[in-house]
Amino acid sequence: MTTLLAATIVFLATHFITSTPLRPVIVSRIGEWPYRGAYSLVALVTLVWMGWAYANAPREQLWVGIREIPYLVMPLAFVLIACGYFRNPTMVGAEKLLKSEDPARGMIRITRHPIMWGIMLWAGAHILARGDLKSAIFFGGFLLLAGLGTILMDSRKKSNPDWARFAAVTSNLPFVAIAQGRNRFVWREIGWARPLIGLAVFAVFFAAHAWLFGARPY
Repeated sequence: MTTLLAATIVFLATHFITSTPLRPVIVSRIGEWPYRGAYSLVALVTLVWMGWAYANAPREQLWVGIREIPYLVMPLAFVLIACGYFRNPTMVGAEKLLKSEDPARGMIRITRHPIMWGIMLWAGAHILARGDLKSAIFFGGFLLLAGLGTILMDSRKKSNPDWARFAAVTSNLPFVAIAQGRNRFVWREIGWARPLIGLAVFAVFFAAHAWLFGARPY
């Protein structure tokens, strides 16, 4: 369990380095693209280490898992992730979308971080369903990464002159901007194709879960 905890801490530290003063220092020394390449490699290595540690850690049950949770939450998580990959101004390299006449469209009207919220739902569902210590550490790492990631992403992008206009009509928390009247829900902008892609991916992972991860979906 100690190895899993260490791997999770290193995994989180690797991802949060982009929000510290250390990032510009490294970029100034080696350049932007070499930094991105090194960052991706280190992130992959720490993720593999984290997965290996999780697979080999003993299972210590903390509570009776709520096995029905993933069936209810996971489809929504995959829909958010699938929709978030299309026209998302918060993604790296998509800042030019902030200059568009209506930057908050589709799923972005609901939350400006649909991918991160999808990851949070995915991780939270696994924690509640499994109810053991190693799952709380492993999936808790992803939950913390996505949750704090939304806040840090907003903080980094505040320097963009177009961010204030975008933030004024969007919200981090789902549906808050709509409830406050700063935006509205427009289903035709979301459509059916992207949610169906998300549901199809969920169905594949659900059917192959035991083969891919050596465990049932819950």
